[in-house]
Amino acid sequence: MNQKLKTLIFLLPLLAFIGLAGFLYSGLFSDPSKLESVLVGREVPPFELPDLYNPDQTHDQSILGGEPMLLNVWATWCPTCYAEHTFLNTLREEGVYIIGLNYKDDSRAAAVNWLQELDDPYQINLFDQTGMLALDLGVYGAPETYVIDADGIILHRHVGDMNQRVWQQTVAPIFYRARLQAGLSVPDAYRHLARDSEQGGGDE
Repeated sequence: MNQKLKTLIFLLPLLAFIGLAGFLYSGLFSDPSKLESVLVGREVPPFELPDLYNPDQTHDQSILGGEPMLLNVWATWCPTCYAEHTFLNTLREEGVYIIGLNYKDDSRAAAVNWLQELDDPYQINLFDQTGMLALDLGVYGAPETYVIDADGIILHRHVGDMNQRVWQQTVAPIFYRARLQAGLSVPDAYRHLARDSEQGGGDE
């Protein structure tokens, strides 16, 4: 065996280890909330799902339009969903239209009870027990929140807890700019977005 071959055999495991370590490091220290969806700029994939409260009623993608809204992926088994729930109730009180996507809960009754105990921030709640719509959306894990405009186009995806900081710094500017573009009212604090749009300002 020549010296070059010996050197190559020695280096291969070392190079493989370095590559694996780099991959794991990027996974551990990357921010999952920054994961952008390939569907941003596109319509929500077609679906037909039952209503959480009424199994005899179904909804399709036509409910995602008419005005800007949030699509929030949640589940009773998700502790972060519990953590963000109070803030979602606050957003609804402020007039933000939210549709819930209940994700892979085994029990419809448990999901309904959960909302009855914590209050329901959702205008409509979809029951995605098998996770088919979530799969089409590329859901990374609950909770996730999508900003959808008045034409049913996905504008933004946030992975993780929706809270005051995330809302004010990232999501609210996108949401309220969409409302302005749809000719709808917005809080005074976000009226400057109309001027930003006229001057060619993009999404945050």
